[in-house]
Formats: sequence, C-alpha cells, structure tokens
Amino acid sequence: MTNSRRPLGFWSATALVVGSMIGSGTFLLPATLAPYGAATLIGWGITLCGALLLAITFAQLAKRWPQTGGPYVFARNAFGELPGFIVAWSYWISMWCAIAAIAVAFAGSIGAIFPALTATPASAAACGLVALWLCAGVNLIGVREAGRLQLLTTVLKVVPLLLFGLVALWFIDTSHYVPFNPSGESLGSVAAATVALTLWAMIGLEAATVPAESVDDAPRTIARATVTGTAIAGIATVLACTTVLGLLPADVLANSGAPMADAAASLWGPTAGKLLAMVMAISCVGALNGWTLLSAQLPMAAARDGVLPRAFARTNKRGAPAFGVIISCLLATVLVICNYNRSLVDLFKFSVLLSTAATLLPYLAGAAAWLWRGSGMPSRVAAAGALAFSLYAIGGIGTEALLWGVGLIIAGLPIYFWLRRA
Repeated sequence: MTNSRRPLGFWSATALVVGSMIGSGTFLLPATLAPYGAATLIGWGITLCGALLLAITFAQLAKRWPQTGGPYVFARNAFGELPGFIVAWSYWISMWCAIAAIAVAFAGSIGAIFPALTATPASAAACGLVALWLCAGVNLIGVREAGRLQLLTTVLKVVPLLLFGLVALWFIDTSHYVPFNPSGESLGSVAAATVALTLWAMIGLEAATVPAESVDDAPRTIARATVTGTAIAGIATVLACTTVLGLLPADVLANSGAPMADAAASLWGPTAGKLLAMVMAISCVGALNGWTLLSAQLPMAAARDGVLPRAFARTNKRGAPAFGVIISCLLATVLVICNYNRSLVDLFKFSVLLSTAATLLPYLAGAAAWLWRGSGMPSRVAAAGALAFSLYAIGGIGTEALLWGVGLIIAGLPIYFWLRRA
C-alpha cells in the first residue's frame, strides 16, 4: 500500500497519542485533585507506572494485529465475537464521554479569557459544543487533515506546558503541600480515588492502535508511537499538575474552572493567565480532534465485521467515516446538555469518571489478550502488571460512574443479538 493511502506517519501517530492524552485532564485535574493535596503524588506514581505497562502491552498487540480497531480487534481476535463487541461498545462509549468532558474543559479555558462567554451554565455548554462541532467538521474532511491538525495542536501545547512546569517549579510554595493528606481519608483510599482521576490524563495511550490501516508501516510505527507518546505525555502531565498544587491554596484550586491559568496569573499577572488559558484551549481542541477521529474509526472496524450496525462503516467522498463522527458527537452533545446545570468542575468530574470506567474494560481485555495469546516472558510480565493496575483502578471509580458504565454496556447487548439474528 502506498504512503499516500496511509496518511499517518510516526510523528502524526505520536501526536495522536500525546494529543489524545494531553487535553482537558492536564489543565483541569488540579481542581479535582485539590482536596487530596500532596497525597495525589501516590496516585500519580501508580498511574504513570500502570500507563507505561499498558503502553508496552498495546505496543506488542499492535505488532501482532496491526488492524484498524485497536482494543476491539485485540479482544475479538483473542476471545471471540461477543467479547469483541462488548469491548468495542464500551470503548466507543468512553470516547464520546471523553469528547463531552473535553468540550467542558474547553469552555473553562475560554471562560478564563472571556468570562462573559461562560457567565451562565448554558453559555458555557454552548462554547464547548461549538468547539466540538468544529472538530467534527475537520474530521469529516478526511483523516489526513485531522492528522495535520493533531500534529499542529500537539506541538502548540506540549512545548508551553513543559516550559510552564519547569519554570513554575522555582515558585512553588511548599506550605501548600502541608498537610500531606488534607482529605482525612486513609492513604489507601486516597490512592484508589486519585488513580481513578489521574488515569483520565493517561487515557489515549492506545490511540495510535485504533486507525492502524491509516498508519504507515503500522506494526513498527504504532509500537514506537505508543510508548514514546505515553512517556512524553506522562512526564509533562505529572510535572504540570503537581506544580500547580504547590502554587495555589487548595480552596482556590477546588473552585477554579481553569486552575493552571489561574496559577500562571498569580505568578506573572493576568496576561500570563490568559496566555496559558489559550494554550489550554488549543490543547482541548487537539484532544477533541483526536477523540473525534478515534470515535469514528473504532466503530467503523466493528461495523465491517458485522458487530455494529453497517452504517458505521460508510465513508463519505473524502474517505471519512461520516456516520460515526456525527453520531458520536451527537451523543456527546446530549451528555453535555443533560448535565449543563452542574458546575464546570462537577460536570467535568462526572464525564471523566464515566469515560474512565468505560475505558478500563478495553484495558483489561487488552492485557488479558496478550497474556492469553502473546509470547515472550518480559512482555507477559508487563501485561500481568497492566491487568493488575486496571483491576485496581476500577476500585476507585465510584458507584455512580460504574453503574452508568455497566448500564450503558448492557443497553448495547440487544443491538448485538439483533445483528446476529439478522
């Protein structure tokens, strides 16, 4: 197959991983983590190690099965059609929930620049939805254009984010890290809760495996992009989020719609805050673009196998899976609208936990797939560690998000059995 038919090279695939991971989580997580103080470092440590183990496992799976669909393909090839459907359905749910969360985060960044635009919950929701549908439009133009936008937005957010984290380290007030665990909960409970939240910043590590048929030299490129992208995004995210916790008091962070921008403003003035809010907005656009691309590519692969309705497999004149793009963005829109009366932080946290709950099943399936069908002791040990981490993370998700996730997965089963009967 010629390179012209495979529009994503190593840098575009790496940008898809980094861009999907560094989005709303990096910039809004300090607000949701503020009640736990410096104890969040425990959660970050566990999450970063678990993410690297997952990245190694998915890199091996991509070498074994370099097919469009990522986690769906791995589960289907390893365990059969029904497990493949459950993973595809669960992962697709996580994608449009992620799109909703990132749209909310985009509204928070715009509010830091133009407060009047997000003065009410309805106007804030509208701002997020505008960005959401602009990215949908880019993806409808084609995969190559979506890849170019991803590469551009990734560069524009990673460089400023690293610079902010490194420079701001010199301005940290260590008194903000005292007490170490202000929540009053046990360190075990804090670790479980913070892993569930910090995992959101690592979701997307598998992104390059999903559009495999659009990646040049897929087995080699996807494996390299997955591990490299996870390492870059992990280091940048942990550095920036931990630094922000040391710059602002916990009560200020907990009520901030753009905590990183507020931290920059407290150090260098309102102009710096607005500049960082602009970086956050660009970051959210990049993440929206990446997740919109993935939310159409994965169901397209499942639809080709007859596991999801065939409409998902249809492409427009530019080769883009238009139905998948539109229906995913519509569902994300409904999620935002139905919960718009919550505060930005509460809406973001709910969407994050729901998306994370739905993503952990594909992670569990991917790790189990390599343990079952893979080879090589080092990679199998990594897969065992990834499986243990995923099971541990489920414990911190919370009852509400887990029940929503289970309910949405069960709701998809009639579709599968109807398709099998047809």
